[in-house]
Amino acid sequence: MAPEVRYLVDEQGPRVGVVLDPDEYEKMLHELEELESIRAYDAAKASGDEAIPFGQAAAEIEREKRFR
Repeated sequence: MAPEVRYLVDEQGPRVGVVLDPDEYEKMLHELEELESIRAYDAAKASGDEAIPFGQAAAEIEREKRFR
């Protein structure tokens, strides 16, 4: 079931924001983090580079997230 989405509009009528349920927002953030991890895995696998231990890879990914 799709979440209810409410839009904020300015005086002229165009949408300028979205109101989400806090739980739905947290769920979306979690799913985006998972997607980012999947994309990082896919990129690493496609690169053909030598494999490194999972703990080391996770630490590097977290460091990259903090410096964005």
